Amino acid sequence: MNHLTRILAALASAVSLFACSESDNSMKSSNFADLFENVDTTNMVKVDVKGCASFVDAAQYEKYVGKALTAFDTLVSGTGEGNDFLGWKTLPTETDENLIAACEAVRDDWKNRKVDLVVVIGIGGSYLGARCAIEALSHNFAKQLKDKGDAPEVVFAGNNLSEEYVSELMDLVAERNAACVVISKSGTTTEPAVAFRIVKAYLEEKYGRDEAAARIVAITDAKKGALKTLATQEGYRTFVVPDNVGGRFSVLTPVGLLPIVLAGFDVRAMLAGAAEMEKSLSVRSEKNPAVVYAAMRNLLYSEYGKKVEVLVSYNPKFQYLGEWWKQLYGESEGKDKKGIFPASVICTTDLHSMGQFIQDGDRVMFETVVNIEKSNRSVVIGTDPQNLDQLNYLAGSHVEHCNAMAQLGTKLAHIDGGVPQLEVSIEKIDEKNLGGLFYFFEYACGISAYVLGVNPFNQPGVEAYKKNMFALLNKPGYEAESAAIQARL
Repeated sequence: MNHLTRILAALASAVSLFACSESDNSMKSSNFADLFENVDTTNMVKVDVKGCASFVDAAQYEKYVGKALTAFDTLVSGTGEGNDFLGWKTLPTETDENLIAACEAVRDDWKNRKVDLVVVIGIGGSYLGARCAIEALSHNFAKQLKDKGDAPEVVFAGNNLSEEYVSELMDLVAERNAACVVISKSGTTTEPAVAFRIVKAYLEEKYGRDEAAARIVAITDAKKGALKTLATQEGYRTFVVPDNVGGRFSVLTPVGLLPIVLAGFDVRAMLAGAAEMEKSLSVRSEKNPAVVYAAMRNLLYSEYGKKVEVLVSYNPKFQYLGEWWKQLYGESEGKDKKGIFPASVICTTDLHSMGQFIQDGDRVMFETVVNIEKSNRSVVIGTDPQNLDQLNYLAGSHVEHCNAMAQLGTKLAHIDGGVPQLEVSIEKIDEKNLGGLFYFFEYACGISAYVLGVNPFNQPGVEAYKKNMFALLNKPGYEAESAAIQARL
């Protein structure tokens, strides 16, 4: 048993003891702990809810497990609202090897052209999954290292309308040997369409129209839309956004797979991890980790007024996991005046900013900690003869040991402060575990939204700002709306 495994075992034991030690909740905690005495630990992604033991009633939890199993049945049978967008469920096991080979063909062609910068243009689910994976799997200082390897640098555009951002992006493009992946189902979404128009014009001016066409790949609809029409006219290589997969569930389609391949990572391993979770999550069981997660978060929301869920990671590589997760759950559940508000923090960094509010602020939140059991690197703290920083007591300890103890201490402090805590664990950050984690959160999201009583796969509220923006920009066809808005201003 390595030192991190011992730490994690101690963490679980300490939280269990803490939960059962509160005298006014001793019977409730004991009963609750009994329900999880034999939590299924065989899954790649494991869920531990003992950090909620002192907050909830065991009978209520069992009731919500029942609700989650009913929602599970709805998801599996495809009989719920939005059932024409369930294609993501079988992506791990049904993705064709030819698709991966086609992604690799683009990679190899651009390598031959000595491309060292790829601009990925997309917004929402058209970029967050890929960015999450690339940020998580990359060296923290890859941009600064002299030896950057063979893979080009991947940067993202089309996810905002900042003129400074676009200008500075083009400063970079002008200095590099660039190519572009543009991702849009329609080709008319404003943010990516603006960015693509600018990048496309530059590539055509610098390389010529034919060479620019070889440096542009479109990921879009199979048959229709402005981007599909343009790709056909110009001869761009294309990949298809499946009709039955919504954007926020698209990380395991070409939307995510192509940028991840271009960045130099192993999507076969990612799909293998997702396939492992596809198999395990398909089992109808009260110990199914997706059922457990969906049941507990809905119980805390509906019965205990916990309206905010904070996703926590103790590794900065997972900053964009939080961004991807926020879109997945916010867009899937935030409708019909319902939903848990998704937020995220990176610790220990944010313990020095948001930590005060989490510890002592309004008790409207619970935490879900994404726990990483093993570090991929090893650094040991040394001895200093002067010991002015008073850290010699840590001499010989791994930095990750300190991180784990900070995690344990924070968990106990936050529970003591009235914040329930769930834990979602993976072994380490690599392609396989990341693929499993993506699939777990997607599957649990479908179950959770059905428990909540909303359609997980639509997003009607997204259109409101667009109508106002088009009217303010005097887009043709919005004259009446423009006049109405101008009258309000």
